[in-house]
Amino acid sequence: MKKNLNKSSLIRYSRQIVLKNVGTFGQKKIINSKVLIIGAGGLGCPVADLLARSGVGEIGIMDYDKVSLSNIHRQTLYTAKDVNKFKVDIVKKRLNLINKYIKINTYNRKASEKNLINIINKYDIIVDGSDNFKTKFLLNKYSLKLKKILIVGAISKFDGHIFTFDFNSKKSPCLKCFYQSEPSDEILNCEAEGILGSTANIVGAVQVNEVLKKILNIGKDLKSNILILDLLNLNFRKVLFKKKRNCVC
Repeated sequence: MKKNLNKSSLIRYSRQIVLKNVGTFGQKKIINSKVLIIGAGGLGCPVADLLARSGVGEIGIMDYDKVSLSNIHRQTLYTAKDVNKFKVDIVKKRLNLINKYIKINTYNRKASEKNLINIINKYDIIVDGSDNFKTKFLLNKYSLKLKKILIVGAISKFDGHIFTFDFNSKKSPCLKCFYQSEPSDEILNCEAEGILGSTANIVGAVQVNEVLKKILNIGKDLKSNILILDLLNLNFRKVLFKKKRNCVC
């Protein structure tokens, strides 16, 4: 059943609704959308927070990890009191405090070949907040198979990379079109490489911006491009890449 805006919703989302590209029609699209977030860490936290505040009607969170003290400087939904608690449980609790009118589904498990296809199939848009390329390529595989929209994010040090793939289009490249082979996870290792807390939150916010544009069907997305953010030197650039002739997509 489609959700409608009530008086409280019109007030809650009034600063979005006043935008000519959103309006009540666009806000209805948002509250009736379903978004799955893989990973409740440096990217997943700001993504979940902002999607809940924007009114996305159903949000899924998948992560099997517990909060550690070293997470807190960048993973904004957690406090020191949450250490050693499961991330998905804390995220659900925080999001319910932010917006009790949305549905939160939690998946306290590791993303795998066995479970991803059934979970992804329940959502419109998939947001990658994982910290390893094996998971990213699994998301690419099943989002492609199910013709979903996939927003991929990666962070390290002061840098961020963002992709938007709309697999409803046969012209869309995929993650394998960009990477010749699966990169080493060492480049995503925050423990070894380090990460500035603000970098994670900026990249997560851009991912949310891509999600909302796809829901509303407005603006230009990153179709066939990777957005590269160098936040140390404030350099932002888009790099075009094409669909490979012999790729699985």
